Amino acid sequence: IPQEPENADRTTQKQKKPKCRSRRRTPGREDSFATYFPRVLKQVHVGLSLSQMAVNVMDSFIKDMFERIASEAGRLARQNHRSTITSREIQTAVRLLLPGEINKHAVSEGTMALLRHISRK
Repeated sequence: IPQEPENADRTTQKQKKPKCRSRRRTPGREDSFATYFPRVLKQVHVGLSLSQMAVNVMDSFIKDMFERIASEAGRLARQNHRSTITSREIQTAVRLLLPGEINKHAVSEGTMALLRHISRK
């Protein structure tokens, strides 16, 4: 008497292919830093909140600063005949773009964030 294979019912069912996740964002959805503002505000001033207009202004400001830092870091890398933007270029760009005391705070916060990131790995 011929025996049926144990996994015969598996082959008769249609097997699903795993969906390929696209790295593209859905159209109409923009990047925003708005989710981070309440967390940061809570660390500085407990109990305060931001209006939607203030969130939009802050979001626009952050995007603008990131764009300026990235373009300046790109220029610095190009001047030094490099094809990679490293933390050194970012740090120099921040020093060039931000004035005085805020420059020192930004560099120290960035260095601490980088060290935290490296120590987590």
